[in-house]
Amino acid sequence: MKAAVRRQAAPAIDILVQSPLWRKQPNARRAIRKAVRAAAATLSTSPGEVAIVLTDDSAIRALNRDWRGIDKPTNVLSFPANSAPSAVAAVLLGDVVLAYETLARECKSEGKTFLQHLTHLTVHGYLHLMGYDHQNKAEAEKMERLESAILATLGVPDPYRAHRSRVS
Repeated sequence: MKAAVRRQAAPAIDILVQSPLWRKQPNARRAIRKAVRAAAATLSTSPGEVAIVLTDDSAIRALNRDWRGIDKPTNVLSFPANSAPSAVAAVLLGDVVLAYETLARECKSEGKTFLQHLTHLTVHGYLHLMGYDHQNKAEAEKMERLESAILATLGVPDPYRAHRSRVS
């Protein structure tokens, strides 16, 4: 008799579209859901809820200025919730905010496809919610290796491969 395999529940994923620019990418929601599920499966995280906010450079610039003191747009911001578990509601893991124009500019300048870069930034943002960071070299290398491994499960090329080959 085979032992039952217990599968980890993926977090609930709420996607909030705050900018009409995202209409240009009709497959963005599917890519985001796949990215979060792959990251959650790799990390074996507890079920919970994550909000993904699809916005523009103006809105993310204001968030970046107000929360990080950096007055410029960025591609992704993460806001971990740090909420205690509740018997009534799912644990809120946090919010990941993505800016359309910055993401599109990076794709053009780096020769990446939009959905692959979106997948990478979603995984990156989710890892921040789970406590990963890149404030020093050791943390950055650990986070980058994990991102690359998760992206490989989705068929997305390693975004750090060129960086690693220059360092080696």
